[in-house]
Amino acid sequence: MSWTLAWRLARRDLRSGLRGFGIFLTCIALGVAAIAAVGQVRAAIGAGLASQGAVILGGDAQMEFTYRRADPDERAFMAEVAERVSEVIEFRSMVGAGEARALTQVTAVDDLYPLFGAVELDPPIPLDEALGVDKNGLPGAVIDPVLLERLGVAPGDTVRLGERDFRVTAALLRQPDSAAAGFGLGPPMLVRSADLEGSGLLMAGSLYDSEYRLDLPPGTDLAALQVQAEATFTDKGLRWRDTRNAAPGTERFVERIGSFLVLVGLAGLAVGGVGVSSAVRAWLEGKVPVIATLKTLGAESGLVFRIYLIQVGLLAGVGVLAGLALGAVGVLLTAPLISAAMPFPTAFGLYARPMAEAAFYGLLTALIFAMWPLAQTERVRAAALYRGAGRSVLPRAGRVLRVGVLALLLIGGAVLMSGAWQLALGTLAGVTATLGLLVAVAIGLRHLARRVARRLRGRMRLRAALGAIGAERGETVSVILSLGLGLSVLATVGQIDTNLRSAIDRDLPDRAPAYFLVDIQPDQIEPFRTLTDGDAEISRVDTAPMLRGVITQINGRPAKEVAGDHWVVRGDRGITYADALPKGTTITEGTWWPEGYSGEPQVSFSATEAEELGLKLGDSLTINVLGRDITARITSFRAVDFATGGMGFVLTLNAAALSGAPHTHIATVYTPPESEARFLRTLSNNWPNITAIRVRDVIDRVTEALDAIATATVWSAGAVLLTGFVVLIGAAAAGEPARVYESAVLKVLGATRRQILGGFLMRQALMGAAAGLVAILVGAISGWVVMVWVMEASYSFEPLSALSVVLVGIAASLVASVVFILRPLAARPARVLRPQD
Repeated sequence: MSWTLAWRLARRDLRSGLRGFGIFLTCIALGVAAIAAVGQVRAAIGAGLASQGAVILGGDAQMEFTYRRADPDERAFMAEVAERVSEVIEFRSMVGAGEARALTQVTAVDDLYPLFGAVELDPPIPLDEALGVDKNGLPGAVIDPVLLERLGVAPGDTVRLGERDFRVTAALLRQPDSAAAGFGLGPPMLVRSADLEGSGLLMAGSLYDSEYRLDLPPGTDLAALQVQAEATFTDKGLRWRDTRNAAPGTERFVERIGSFLVLVGLAGLAVGGVGVSSAVRAWLEGKVPVIATLKTLGAESGLVFRIYLIQVGLLAGVGVLAGLALGAVGVLLTAPLISAAMPFPTAFGLYARPMAEAAFYGLLTALIFAMWPLAQTERVRAAALYRGAGRSVLPRAGRVLRVGVLALLLIGGAVLMSGAWQLALGTLAGVTATLGLLVAVAIGLRHLARRVARRLRGRMRLRAALGAIGAERGETVSVILSLGLGLSVLATVGQIDTNLRSAIDRDLPDRAPAYFLVDIQPDQIEPFRTLTDGDAEISRVDTAPMLRGVITQINGRPAKEVAGDHWVVRGDRGITYADALPKGTTITEGTWWPEGYSGEPQVSFSATEAEELGLKLGDSLTINVLGRDITARITSFRAVDFATGGMGFVLTLNAAALSGAPHTHIATVYTPPESEARFLRTLSNNWPNITAIRVRDVIDRVTEALDAIATATVWSAGAVLLTGFVVLIGAAAAGEPARVYESAVLKVLGATRRQILGGFLMRQALMGAAAGLVAILVGAISGWVVMVWVMEASYSFEPLSALSVVLVGIAASLVASVVFILRPLAARPARVLRPQD
């Protein structure tokens, strides 16, 4: 009965309008819109990858091998299960035109390529024609426009790949299977695999992947076929992929970034929650006579609580619906732009799950932040309400417990729905700690401002500003909370971004090689060393034999069963062999095998990765190399630093275990930037099959990826700041009557408008600066945690980034309040003070 009566009274009370709830609705709508938009984009990418799986992968399924092409048995199996089979060979190489040289990702295809989708060329000619042999006997090639520009060539010109010349016939605009390729170090180039005969690029031991795309009959059971293929070729180094997971790297990246942005959106909702709490508190201030009257007429506290809880719930629902509509419409309107910017297919539409998640977050946040001021009013007596007192009491213990339960429900939902529970817990713990710190700082600032204001003599402007900051029912807590969390996100992003760029721009040039060379044939390694030893500009050269292998078993058990999804067992890894302990190698545990050792295969493993995998001395690893299983015993762990850009192998075996296998060598060359071009020309002229990867180009690609991630995060932080700005406006609007009264009193005491305005602006600047300083502290701590514990890199505090955060805080606080300063300045004391008599 009480809920029915509460509903009737709540509905009647709402007839008076929604005055005072603009900020409430805006805060909820903005937070929900941000989460809904990120969820919709993530769902659109996932749906696009799922629906276009065959196009992205290049077939219904793919069998992939490293260092070799399929043998007759494997080809026979594929011909039996598939209607069509297309062979694609992927490798990196150098392509030249005149004196120009550049790295390219070569895709060598057969006549069936592509099985699904279409290649886009400029001019738009058929691929068969573009890759055909011209009247002079030159095979055709299509090349990415970026690579054409680097080489200074155009369709009709000739380029050299290895020891073969190719005629450029068109610019390669788009490959249907490009999303499945992952991160590439060079722009792509398409040629016929048959035309690589005599190029010197696909020799024994050369680093390449052969991929066999299968066009399967309709209704094929992909899971059963995968089991059959892996069981049939269990010792051949086969890697299987199919349309169930066509682009795992892309999906993993999108999922992680999407999860992170949703969690940043939750930070925005937390800021919005501050606005919700302030709006509810201000709204209840206006309802004091109504609440007091209801209690005087015999209404129980529970009934009063239910009345206003129903109203808050209804209005929260309106805000959530508005946010869902805003997020969905915004994504649909920008869908063409997003699709054009994505390197993979998208399928935009309205997806129920991200909308439900956003609604879940929005409603819970509104209830959590509204319950406290509602519960406070519940305990106040009617007489105290009439006197304007007693509205700061603690809520009942039961209400506090319910707020806690709702908060745990929100955290649990975020952990389950994010798909990355460590990231979710870490982010939510950081947001909670930051909110607690901001509240503590706001309360401390209030007490400090009161003490300093009492001791000041003269300096009326500063004293008035400090007095207002120290007021018990002032806006200090709202301003610092609303600004501080958004600025904290911005400060964290700034510290991490600046530290990463500093590491790239400052540290790596002194430590990293100029070039990373692959595919040096065994008969080329000694002439290569002679050439580099005689070059005075080259300060250092490191070389090592290299093969690639897949860790298939650990102690006789499947590697993925033991190590999960660790990157070391996710695919094939570079491995090497050595007889004597390589120069500069540090053994952290165990012993190196004796020189000339030829007994049971032994392996030295990277110490860091071994600890992550839980490996210990004496464990056995089964590594598939070129279809042959090698089981080796771990006899030592060693320090491997991958951050230098130099050589780093997780696995090093004794020489007798691998030296007989076909392989090539790799090298790192250290030379100053001004000598890089000359060295590259010399290398290409002597050995065109050797691929030179310029380390600075790799760093630039990483920087581009960092730019994209940083941009997305900054925009998300901007959304948090926008929500905080809205909350600031609400706080300024709610505090306007108090400012009018304060201004009138100051005028009576002889203050001028200029002095009053200066006091108001100083107050806002001090609160904005306080929020900025807290944000700097949070950003510094968060940046240190990410750089040291996540990135395993050094951290240094960046003062310029920190200073900009403080300036943003001061500016935001001033801008948000400037409109609401004009009326207090224009107030006439007589009109304001007479009604107070």
